[in-house]
Amino acid sequence: MTHLSYIKNSSKLAKAFLCLFAMTLTVSCDFEYELPEAGSITDITAPMASFSASQSEDNYLSYSFSNLSSSAINFEWDLGDGNTSTSKDVSNTYVSEGSYVVVLTVSDALGAKNTISKIVTVVKPPAPAAKVPTVLEASFEDNTLPDGTGDGRDSWRNDFGGVIQITSSPVQDGKQAAKFPSAGDRVAYQSGLEVTPNTDYVITYYYTIKTSPEGSITLNVLGGTIGSLSEVSSKSLASHVGTDQTDANTYVKVDLEFNSGANDAISLLITNEGSESRLDNVSIDLK
Repeated sequence: MTHLSYIKNSSKLAKAFLCLFAMTLTVSCDFEYELPEAGSITDITAPMASFSASQSEDNYLSYSFSNLSSSAINFEWDLGDGNTSTSKDVSNTYVSEGSYVVVLTVSDALGAKNTISKIVTVVKPPAPAAKVPTVLEASFEDNTLPDGTGDGRDSWRNDFGGVIQITSSPVQDGKQAAKFPSAGDRVAYQSGLEVTPNTDYVITYYYTIKTSPEGSITLNVLGGTIGSLSEVSSKSLASHVGTDQTDANTYVKVDLEFNSGANDAISLLITNEGSESRLDNVSIDLK
C-alpha cells in the first residue's frame, strides 16, 4: 500500500467515524426528548369533581352553580333540563318547579376524568311572614316605651298641633287614655310603623265623645309620612270618623281595615272636632 492510498483510506475511515458519531448524537437526542422535563413530577393527583348550588333571591327558578373541583381544567355540565355548558361556573333558569339531576364531569390535561351528580329540587320558597307593627304607647300609659321611659304621649308628639292631654277617667285599658279638648287643636301623630307592602291589616282602637256639643274624632292611617296636614288626603290608606255620643263614659270599639299598598311603613294621625273626645288602646294586626 502506497503512502497516498493509506491517506485516502484513513480519510474514508474518518468520514465513516464522523457519520457514525452524528447518528449516535441523533439517536441520543431522540432519547432525551422522551425523558421527563427537568423538575417535573409524576401526575399522582387525579381530578376531583365538586360543586355547590344556590337559589336566586330574585327568581326562585334561577340557580347558580359554583365549581369547587380540584386538579381539573375541563368541565362538562349537564344541568338536568337539557341545558349543558363547558364553563367553569354556570347559571341556569329552570322553566318550572321539580327535581333535576345536575351532573358535572371534569378532566385534567392527561385526560383523567371524575364525575359528580346532585339532585337540585326547585321549589318556590315560602313567603316571609308579614310584619305586624307595634304601636308605641298604645294605651297612653307612663313608662311603656321599650327603654322603660315615656309619659304616655312621647311617641305621639308632632308639629301639626298641640300635644295631646292625658286623662285617668274614663279609660278603656290600663290607667290612662288620650284626651282631645273640644277646641280641636291637639293632634296625635306616630310614624315609622313598619308593615309589609300589599298586605291587609286591621287597626283596632276605642273612643268616646262627650254627649254635647256635637263632635267627632278621626283616625287616619297614612302611607309613609307627612310633612303637613295638607298631605293627609293624598296619603290616606283608610280613615274612620267616630261620631257616637251616646255615653261619654262608654268606649266605642272601632275595627278599621286597610291595605298597606306599596308602603313599607305607615303613620297614624288622630284629630277631633267640636266636642271633648278620648281615645285608648290602639293596636294593629293582620286581617
